[in-house]
Amino acid sequence: MALELNIDSIDTKSIKEKAEQCYASGGFGCGESVVITLIRELKLDAPIEMVSLASGFSAGVGGAGCTCGAVAGGIMILGLVFGRYQPNEPGGAIAKELSKELHNAFKDDHRAICCRILTKGLPPGSPERKAQCISFVGDVAEKVCNIIKREKEL
Repeated sequence: MALELNIDSIDTKSIKEKAEQCYASGGFGCGESVVITLIRELKLDAPIEMVSLASGFSAGVGGAGCTCGAVAGGIMILGLVFGRYQPNEPGGAIAKELSKELHNAFKDDHRAICCRILTKGLPPGSPERKAQCISFVGDVAEKVCNIIKREKEL
């Protein structure tokens, strides 16, 4: 059973900016910034503590350099909105399809989803790396909002 939300109130540009500001403030990592911003701004009926599920994804899964944490956070929100809560519910298939769409769109736009590749040559803590990751967080938040709006309008 998917969560209900008012798609008319979704302002993707504003949400993108808020996600970027959340990450830029330094209080949350990339995945956490996507998750908390989308829970708050989409007014999802989910406990804010869910942001903790994204805590291990920063810097490509705990610093391992794998999947971009922002993308992982976006996939978590797609699962929250479209996923299933019980075995054999149909939501698993749509959440999986939409997650693949987000993955592929991000990869098409940024050449990879692997943090190690995305940040190659950008030292941790450098202003250039921070700026790039801020952009990724905003991009993912916006893409997730657009996917949600499109799917909820169908």
